[in-house]
Amino acid sequence: MLPSAAPNERSRQSFFAKLRLRVAKASIRSYLIAMVCAIALPVLAFVALLLAQLQFDERVALERRTEREAQLLATSVSRVLQEMSTTLRLLISSPELGAGDLEAFHNRAQAALRDGPLYVILVDEDGQQLLNTRVPYGTDLGKTSNIPALESVLRSGEIEVSDVFIGNTSGHWVFNVTLPLPAQLSSSGAALIITKNANELSDLTATEGLPAGWSAAILDHSGNLVSSSKGTDVSHNSPFEADLPRQFTQVSGVVYGAAGYPDSIVGFARLRGWSWNAVVWGPVASAQASLLTTWRQLIFGGTALLALAVAAAIFLARQLRISVRGIATMAEQVGHGEVVAPIATQILEVDTVAKALSSASFDRSQAEDQIHLMIGELAHRTKNLLAVIQAMIHQTARRSKSVDEFHTAISERIAGLGRSTDLLTSKQWSGVPIKRLIDSHLTTFLESPQQLDLQGEDFLLKPTAVQNLGLILHELATNATKYGALSTPDGHIVISWESSDPEAGTPELTIIWRETGAPPASTPAEKGFGSQILERHATAAFRGRVTLDFDDGGCLWILQAPVESFTDDIHASISGETSGRGDLL
Repeated sequence: MLPSAAPNERSRQSFFAKLRLRVAKASIRSYLIAMVCAIALPVLAFVALLLAQLQFDERVALERRTEREAQLLATSVSRVLQEMSTTLRLLISSPELGAGDLEAFHNRAQAALRDGPLYVILVDEDGQQLLNTRVPYGTDLGKTSNIPALESVLRSGEIEVSDVFIGNTSGHWVFNVTLPLPAQLSSSGAALIITKNANELSDLTATEGLPAGWSAAILDHSGNLVSSSKGTDVSHNSPFEADLPRQFTQVSGVVYGAAGYPDSIVGFARLRGWSWNAVVWGPVASAQASLLTTWRQLIFGGTALLALAVAAAIFLARQLRISVRGIATMAEQVGHGEVVAPIATQILEVDTVAKALSSASFDRSQAEDQIHLMIGELAHRTKNLLAVIQAMIHQTARRSKSVDEFHTAISERIAGLGRSTDLLTSKQWSGVPIKRLIDSHLTTFLESPQQLDLQGEDFLLKPTAVQNLGLILHELATNATKYGALSTPDGHIVISWESSDPEAGTPELTIIWRETGAPPASTPAEKGFGSQILERHATAAFRGRVTLDFDDGGCLWILQAPVESFTDDIHASISGETSGRGDLL
């Protein structure tokens, strides 16, 4: 026997009675005035600390912006280096290099890069240049200018970017991206280098988006300058700041003190996958110019808001008293299971609560009705499922020549029936193409794809239409398997849909289920739950009209309903100009 609910109710009432004794009673007006007073004292204390807090917030915002600008610069430079890396990987796959034809490879690389600022160098393990696209093939070449960078690449076996240096061939400040050649290309050389002039990166360090007096730069692995914005007093290969690069221990961040400014901030960011750093710096004072104006605005605004809050507390107290009583009455009615209408008040939030309570009472009523429908549908669908499985077994057994063939066929059909059920439950809350929905519900019922023709252009059903139309299709297919076209190998089903002309009024969609080749049939004398689904439920769910008829050819079911009952996009292409057999999945 279940315990009575009366003791629990008495305990609840006793708890609230004790709580009312402990809490001092006061009117809403008293509480609102007390709330305004409680806010006023902290506001006064807050005003005293506001200036310091604003200064701190400005500093934090400046740090974030500085770091973000450095990260953006690092991303831009990384993209350039990655493009150079990609070019190298493409070049080593050229057939001329694989064949050891260095002259042909030189001409190919020179032609590929003739419109850009990139040059290719092939070197052996001692650094001797075998070719350089800056000069014609066959020109006497010395060793590469940056032997340490080459040695580092050969040791690591990975692609690397060098520090900035003066190139022997170009005579300019350059940097290299070096890729060691794989073992199968060792006869052609040890490494392939793509080089670029450092001044080609100057566009990336432009300061148009930075505050006045700010600068940007790119640093190599040793902390030397690769490129910088105009107006800086540093040049290529000059140390940015002797101590600062050693503080770049994280991927990105900020440090203070740089470029001769005692109170400057430096944002840094390491290039992803590379050893370089991007830096952005400028004076901290540039972020504090608007602090005094902001302070004055907050003082005047805070005072005005405080006065307004006191006046609003007195006014709202009068409105809330009436509104709260109305909400309490609605809540009691909802608790008793009644459907209530929302009350109208002068307070938007109270109106929102009233509407929510009204919606909750309606949803509760609908949910109870839906539960009853689901219980009936569960029992009915279970019977139908058993009947379908039985019919599949009979049809499969009739056409199977052996036990193994029967076992394989019936296993596939039952698995297909499971997939159809999965679609109805897993896709009911997202859009599903109508052909996909039809295929999923009819695949397991068909002996061959030729038994089904789909006529109409595919379009996306909205979630509610997926659920309701899937329920109807399942019922139609079940009836066809039991009594109609799918109960005989010669049966055939045509499903077509076509929309009316939108200019003629509210656009409507007509869906027709037509069976041919079915055993002789007649309209059932008694209508069961299935007929309710095909007629009453379809009419209510789609706000349309249903025609259900039975003749010697089988069942004819027609649904005419507004397009908006099927899809959120009433302009979707759903005309019946195209036709064809559905692609059963």
